[in-house]
Amino acid sequence: MRTRTRPGRGRRGLRGWGGVSGMVCACALALTATAMPLLGDEPGSADPTARGPRVVHANRAADEDCDTASLRPTGFEESGAALERIRKRRKLVVGVDQNSYLWGYRDPASGELVGFDIALAKAIARDILDDEDAIIFKMVPTDQRESQIEARNVDMVVRTMSITCDRMDRVAFSTAYFEAGQQLLVPKSSGIREYDAGLAGKRVCTARKSTGEDKLRLDGHGARLVLVDNQLDCLVRLQLGEVDAVLTDNALGAGQAAQDPQVHLVGDRVTDEYYGIAMHRGDTDLVRRVNKVLEDYRAGGVDSEWMRSFDTWLGDHLERPPLPPEANYRD
Repeated sequence: MRTRTRPGRGRRGLRGWGGVSGMVCACALALTATAMPLLGDEPGSADPTARGPRVVHANRAADEDCDTASLRPTGFEESGAALERIRKRRKLVVGVDQNSYLWGYRDPASGELVGFDIALAKAIARDILDDEDAIIFKMVPTDQRESQIEARNVDMVVRTMSITCDRMDRVAFSTAYFEAGQQLLVPKSSGIREYDAGLAGKRVCTARKSTGEDKLRLDGHGARLVLVDNQLDCLVRLQLGEVDAVLTDNALGAGQAAQDPQVHLVGDRVTDEYYGIAMHRGDTDLVRRVNKVLEDYRAGGVDSEWMRSFDTWLGDHLERPPLPPEANYRD
């Protein structure tokens, strides 16, 4: 049996990557080739007529023009084209992140992918293939999550992916497995304290095609938008002084603050979002099966496997919720 080390405990000096300075150097080299320019110098880089985000709440989107309920497990999810494809391959192909501390990252001691999302992906593989290690992990940038699913390059994406109406036009989602929201991450020496008019003229970084980008374009308070492929690149830019703030999911921001004691989350969450597992819209049998796995994962409330995973990966950095998110099914 493997011994799993809880993040933040038993590792002296660990900030997710064997030290922040090493992470910055490595990522900064990557940014030399991939850095994106500012999208315009006009305040906010936001067009008030542009299509804004439709942020998911517990049952419906904020503008109530789409139902975010998922397919109910019916007992017919034991067979189907998607499940047969996975069983024939004897591997579950999962799109993940390897740069999100606490969620999906390389353990510096073992080199293995670990985190809350990785543990959930393994639970799905264990259920479908009777082997939690029967997984091919594929690293999927934030802006390629939907396209990788549509092209069937992955069976699913388990990567802190918020359920939105726009995304539901392209992919199918499981029921929600985590509640989060956009929040500002800034240096502790920064004068930025809230998501408000104080952002005017400030350089705010977020990942391309993220709900953070949607929020900044809709209501950026005069901020200058900086886009990158992966959210970790924003932390590197913040550390290098190339941006003034990062807008990201508070759950991801907590992991970044755990990596670097010089940054912290400020203000309130400015959106309410729910993470879901994304799959191909045609793989209805797989969606139903994943929802059954999530039912079992949540079962037991405070004593559930979900809560044990939360305590292992997130408990030192986020407030413990009273219960896992409730499932929302179609009738």
